[in-house]
Amino acid sequence: MSTVPTITLDNGVEIPQLGLGVWQIEDDVVTGVVESAFEAGYRHVDTAAIYGNEKGVGRAIAAAGLPRDELFVTTKVWNSEQGYDSTLKAFDESLARLGLDHVDLYLIHWQALKKDKYVETWKAFEQLYADKRVRSIGVSNFHIPALQRLFDETDVRPMVNQIELHPALPQDELRAFNAENDIVTQAWSPLASGELLGDATLARLGEKHGKSPAQVVIRWHLQLGNVVIPKSQTPSRVAENIDVFDFALDNEDMAAIADLETGVRTGGDPDTFG
Repeated sequence: MSTVPTITLDNGVEIPQLGLGVWQIEDDVVTGVVESAFEAGYRHVDTAAIYGNEKGVGRAIAAAGLPRDELFVTTKVWNSEQGYDSTLKAFDESLARLGLDHVDLYLIHWQALKKDKYVETWKAFEQLYADKRVRSIGVSNFHIPALQRLFDETDVRPMVNQIELHPALPQDELRAFNAENDIVTQAWSPLASGELLGDATLARLGEKHGKSPAQVVIRWHLQLGNVVIPKSQTPSRVAENIDVFDFALDNEDMAAIADLETGVRTGGDPDTFG
């Protein structure tokens, strides 16, 4: 059994607060990575159609033989498939690649403002949710105006908003808006693609707690209440990233990490991407 705490989504579904992200891991490699993550205690895997590795994730799930209700599997619809009918078709294809009869969380990968299809895409998500083919639905890379439009024009509010979030980009305003609207904030690129891990402050805090800088940052996320999905394909690092439940950062530590904010992104800007 996993020792990772869970956060209860607005509909009562529990999501493990720490999971494995598998972006940029090749399909033929990801199976072994996910298997090693399961051995380390992970039960939450975050993939996406565009990653091209849903089949490999599915192979790992099948090989592990873990009870399905112990696993939390997330995937996402890509920008080119947005729209009502195309989203339903894309979901069927993702499900087939994963070898599952449902997923635990389905996300719109980007708001893709230029396409202006996220509302009809969300209505397809509502149908999948009503049909119990997904246990929960959410969005990724959505800013407040797009979220507000979903509130105004659809029936079910997103349960998760997965956004780029790390000490350089803490997203305080968006996290507060999510919280006010019972949306759980999930952090992608939680370690800023490794760009912060040489920082002297994180090194000092790691020394203080007998942990690595990456573990310090993951702990920061957990204490903020974020769901966090660090990515690694190195088994030792996968195991290290989940070994964060035997220490806590104090108020001074949290304040020191807050000083690392620069506003610099490692990925695309949701207002222009897609």
